[in-house]
Amino acid sequence: MTSSSHASPSSAPTPPGATGPEADDPPNRTATIVLACLGVFVSYLPVVGVSTALPVIQQALDASTVGLQWITDAFILPTAALLLTFGVVGDLYGRKKIYLSGLCLTVLGCLVALTAHSVAQVCVGQALTGIGTAALLPSTLGLVSHVCPDHRGRARAIAAWTAALGLGLTLGPLFNGQILDHVGWRWIFLPALVLGAVIAALGAFVLKDSRAQRQRHLDVPGQLLAIVGITGIVYGVIEGGGTAGWSAPEVVTAFVLAAVALVGFVTVELRSPCPMLDMRLFRSAAFSGAAIVMGLTLFAQVGLVFALSEYFGLVHGASTWDIGVRLIALNGFTVVLGPFVGRMMNRVAPGLLLFAGLVIAAAGALLVNVFKADTGTGEAALVIAVLGIGIALAMAPITTVAVNSLPRRLAGTAGSANSALRQIGSTLGPAIFGVILTSRTLATLPGHLAASGLSRAEQGQVDGMVSSVGIQAGAFLHLSTRQATGQAFAAYGDSFTDALHTCALVGGIGILVAALISLVLIGVRPRGPRAGDVRQEAVASPEISASI
Repeated sequence: MTSSSHASPSSAPTPPGATGPEADDPPNRTATIVLACLGVFVSYLPVVGVSTALPVIQQALDASTVGLQWITDAFILPTAALLLTFGVVGDLYGRKKIYLSGLCLTVLGCLVALTAHSVAQVCVGQALTGIGTAALLPSTLGLVSHVCPDHRGRARAIAAWTAALGLGLTLGPLFNGQILDHVGWRWIFLPALVLGAVIAALGAFVLKDSRAQRQRHLDVPGQLLAIVGITGIVYGVIEGGGTAGWSAPEVVTAFVLAAVALVGFVTVELRSPCPMLDMRLFRSAAFSGAAIVMGLTLFAQVGLVFALSEYFGLVHGASTWDIGVRLIALNGFTVVLGPFVGRMMNRVAPGLLLFAGLVIAAAGALLVNVFKADTGTGEAALVIAVLGIGIALAMAPITTVAVNSLPRRLAGTAGSANSALRQIGSTLGPAIFGVILTSRTLATLPGHLAASGLSRAEQGQVDGMVSSVGIQAGAFLHLSTRQATGQAFAAYGDSFTDALHTCALVGGIGILVAALISLVLIGVRPRGPRAGDVRQEAVASPEISASI
């Protein structure tokens, strides 16, 4: 590599219309970080909030379990499919433009959902909001990395960014609980709509634009193949676990198309002169480890949020506000511990924090197996707190390792790839955990009904109701007498709790696998003078640096 290859990003020529690093402009740096955090906060505000409102939406729109899963995945699917594309578009045309576009799409999506009278319209609104989130995640990380050229400042900014994401996930259910207690369910989309509009107006005047210092191009074939592959997997999982069945022609076709598309995606990316996701980036063990760990962790976290929300709503009969309060620790610790984690990443290796967090989170997930149908709120809160502390310790280090494992000029690429894996895991979480909840509840229900004391006719009535409606039948189980209804609901609650235990086992094992991967590929010791920063290592090789 020539000496010019080692030149710092600040010494490289800046394309027309782009701004250079703004380390010498502290006020603008602070404003950029604040607006980036506000952007990711708004993008994640509806995520868990909508999930915890699903029982209310189900009753209002007479939605099936599959329909409810699609309401969740309609947001996450376009987010996962378009993240990498928006990362490239932001590098090419300006991150400020993509940031503002993402906020506008979020506002539009919330407006569509706010006026919805059908599951399909809610899904359309969720999809538009998901596209907005796909624009906001890479653009906010790109803006932060641009104004924080130094390793320590970037670690603190990413910790704040992660805390803002967690704050959105935490406050969403609480906002929605208050809204549902006083007005209709459609108004749960109003906070993100208003905040998104206000933040967009501020960003238009305050933010300075930035873009990649090396020209990039859109990878249309790669994008189309990624969309087909991700959509095929999610569609196959949801429909296969629903009424269609795993052997249905449309399900088999979806999985075949997904496999072909994903193989084609890797092939196209390896041959493309300007790939959307350069596969050679995965030569970095740290980058590869962070990407895999992110996908597995978010798969378990979002899946468990979905399962626990359904458990509290359907088995405990909790309101949306109560569900939000019970789950507050799951994401709330990300906010509370954010400053601590940011400081710790400058004192110990991010990999050590990551591994410790994942082990604690896995323990919390596995402890969900102690839940019973009548588990008290206090006991449940302690278990969820363990899971939340682990997630809080792990999330910022994952993103920091991914971003710092590449040269700073590729921070946007690293952030986009990292966020893409985040969203793919988030997409598959509710889909797979929803299938587990349905299949396990139906499988164990006959045994619990037989031991409930109900007559055979009543057992058949309950089993048929749950089989036809899905797990949401627990919200309106009514038999001829109060005693029979109580016996039926007790059997249903035990069956649902059995299914929750299976979800906890899957989630806990998934996080433990992520911990082992982080130990092997990332490690727990600083790598060189800057913990987690491998910009001088293999990824910064002449071949990769010259190709991006």
